[in-house]
Amino acid sequence: MRLRAALPVPPQYQPAASVLEVVATLRRHLMDDTYRFEPARDFSGRNVYRASLIRLESLERLHAESLRAGHFDDVISFSKARALERLRAYDLAAASHRRAAERDGPLREEALRAAALNDAIAEAVQLGFEPGRPPIGDPEPVPVPADADAAIAAFDRRVALLEAVGDDAAGTPLAFVVKEEVERSDEARARYFVARRLLDPEGEVRGLAELQRVATRHRDSKNRNRHVLELSDLYAALAQEYVRARPPESLWFDPASFQELVDSATQLYEAVANQDGTPEKLEAARRLEAFLAFTLRVDRDRFTP
Repeated sequence: MRLRAALPVPPQYQPAASVLEVVATLRRHLMDDTYRFEPARDFSGRNVYRASLIRLESLERLHAESLRAGHFDDVISFSKARALERLRAYDLAAASHRRAAERDGPLREEALRAAALNDAIAEAVQLGFEPGRPPIGDPEPVPVPADADAAIAAFDRRVALLEAVGDDAAGTPLAFVVKEEVERSDEARARYFVARRLLDPEGEVRGLAELQRVATRHRDSKNRNRHVLELSDLYAALAQEYVRARPPESLWFDPASFQELVDSATQLYEAVANQDGTPEKLEAARRLEAFLAFTLRVDRDRFTP
């Protein structure tokens, strides 16, 4: 039986052959605006920053003997730090920048500056109550704010620190990272008020206002459709809660109040569902379908004014 010779692997699908190949790919995307646009992906469809980090670590393991001389130590550490910044591992990025700065080379000054900026970002993002936040180091548990004013003060401090870092990081890859963290801070603040809306007399209004604030402040973000979807979901949830509290067949049901919530949710879902070429289009269409099915059931049991 004659064996068929293996077909040659196209160059773009071969594993990285050198440190310089990985660094060149990463460097091409260092100044990408990941606040407005999705992170670049490599030929395999993987996030280019995560892929670059994995490949650099693999090359370090596979070619440990060749790299023992240390000629690439600063380049590898600096490149890993730049990738870690985009993956929100600011403490690890700062440590990697400092390793790069141990060599007295052309990267030393930039690495020290980037390390200080990463330290400042890591400190800022720990402010404000945010359940499920990845810990940095071994921090103290973040106490739940005593009231809404305390929560706002903490988030305002966080954003103020981030904006100060953003001014210092202008013209560097970290400028876009800081804008993303400001957006996440605003999202965390809004979700805090949405979560506690049942505890406050005006909680529903405040939750809606906070989500509207995020959608307005970050209309240029790549996540703008997701912000609108979150606002739509809250309107839909409020409509469902209204029906549970005031069944359509009861005398306490107000068709006008219910319809106001329905119209708001429907219009926002439609705004996202009508945008071609976005990943949220199908998601919004399906959520709108489910919500309209719910409203049809309510319409069946109530009198139209």
